[in-house]
Amino acid sequence: MQNFWTSSGYSQLQRTARGWLAPTDDYLRLFLSRPELALLPESCAAEHALHEALLASPSRPVAQTQLQALQDGDARESYSLFLRFRDGLLDAGTLEAYYLNLFRSGSITIPPLFIDLIAQAILRNVLDDAADAYEVRAGEMLFRRQRISTQDGQVLAGDRDVIDMLNETSGLGDFGRFLAEAKAPLRSIDMQVLTDENAHDYWQASNRHSFLLDLTHEVSKDLSHGLVFTMTRARSGLKALARVLEKWVQHLLGVAVSIKPLQKVDDAAWRWHVGLDVEATVLLNDLYEGKPVEPERMQRLLSLFRLDFANPQEMRADVAGKPVYLGLMMNAEGVLRLKPQNLLLNLPLAGSIQ
Repeated sequence: MQNFWTSSGYSQLQRTARGWLAPTDDYLRLFLSRPELALLPESCAAEHALHEALLASPSRPVAQTQLQALQDGDARESYSLFLRFRDGLLDAGTLEAYYLNLFRSGSITIPPLFIDLIAQAILRNVLDDAADAYEVRAGEMLFRRQRISTQDGQVLAGDRDVIDMLNETSGLGDFGRFLAEAKAPLRSIDMQVLTDENAHDYWQASNRHSFLLDLTHEVSKDLSHGLVFTMTRARSGLKALARVLEKWVQHLLGVAVSIKPLQKVDDAAWRWHVGLDVEATVLLNDLYEGKPVEPERMQRLLSLFRLDFANPQEMRADVAGKPVYLGLMMNAEGVLRLKPQNLLLNLPLAGSIQ
């Protein structure tokens, strides 16, 4: 068992008898220490008083007059969003219940950042006993955007924010930005692809999100004479992602499923599909309805998956026993924004499960 994602706040949460995570004051204090709520030199006295009061007792009620006393409009909005998030989380009792309730309500009233932080903490719980660095690295895809690179049949996923920061500053922060603006030479960018040889280094570096994940699932080799040998890679990042998604569904819905990467859907009785991101949702809908799809869009499809329920009785009666097809796709800018809530909301569950 390895420790990872120490910045997720997992150690500040309490695990319930159900295995879900109950919020604590220490967990809420992590949000108060974030840049969005941290005090600034120009913060007014009322903001200092509110911030200090919440640090001392993060669950304390806050009157509307206390918010209105803040001189800075951005600060008022930031604290209002935090308090809305905090109150919803405390009312739900666990991070998992809050996450499910939020998306089932159809009204998202908190910033995407808070949603990603909640998802990370839940995934840290889901993967707590994981010993496979590939699986944990794949888990990052559920709460951090990925920039996708495709070349010579290889598909690599890297953390978008880290890659963009390195491209801008070469990893040297404000000093690197200064050198870039001055057109001074910067050191080369070096992000490692996760392999069996360097997997042991992932655990201590997990907070930096600096490893690339190879999503190449199959490798083809031309044997000449028109023969092509296709081999499925044992260490495919897509297989690791599939295992994470299986655990995600089991943890939050209590439903056992198996998920396997596919190269294509060859099913005349295709009945149900779920896009794992906005782009894949639209593409699968178009394919299902027989609409023409531009080659450029198809090339952005990273993978298909087949999901099967272990117990077909947990599915809607009209599709019981049928596979569910999943899609994963980058956008036109080469960015993948996976939406793990799609699996929770759009699987064909029997009414008793929902």
